[in-house]
Amino acid sequence: MLTRSPSLAYTKINELAHFTGSRYQIDLRLQFPQHQKIFDTESYGTENLGLIINKFRKTFPIPREQVKLQAIHVLDTVRVEDAYMYEGKEGVRVITKNGRLEVLPGSVHLWCRIDQPVKCYVDWLMEMVYCQDLKS
Repeated sequence: MLTRSPSLAYTKINELAHFTGSRYQIDLRLQFPQHQKIFDTESYGTENLGLIINKFRKTFPIPREQVKLQAIHVLDTVRVEDAYMYEGKEGVRVITKNGRLEVLPGSVHLWCRIDQPVKCYVDWLMEMVYCQDLKS
C-alpha cells in the first residue's frame, strides 16, 4: 500500500494526525524530511513533528530568555539562539546533538527524535507558553 504512492500515504498519515491533534486543539503534523522516512512506520509520532497551537501569535507570553534558559536546563543542548526575529515576530532555535527544535510563540517543530528530555521540554512549553490558547 505505502510502496505505490508515498504522496497518498503522506496525505492519509497527516489526515490522521490532524484528527488526533484536533481533539486537543492542536494542528499536529508529521514531517518527513527524507522521502524514505515515510516507510519507517515505527518512527511515526516519535520524531519530526510540528505542533501548531496558534499560528497568529507573534510573541511569547513569557520572556524569550526564559524559553532559552529552560532549553539549556532540560535538554542536552549544544546551542540556543534567537530565530525568526523579523516583523515583530520572535522565536528560538535549539540545536541538540540529536537534531533541532524550532520554538515559536504559537508552535513548536521537533526536527529530532522525541526522547524523555525533549518530552519534558515540550511539556514545559505547553504549560508555560501555549496553555492560554489550549484552554480557550
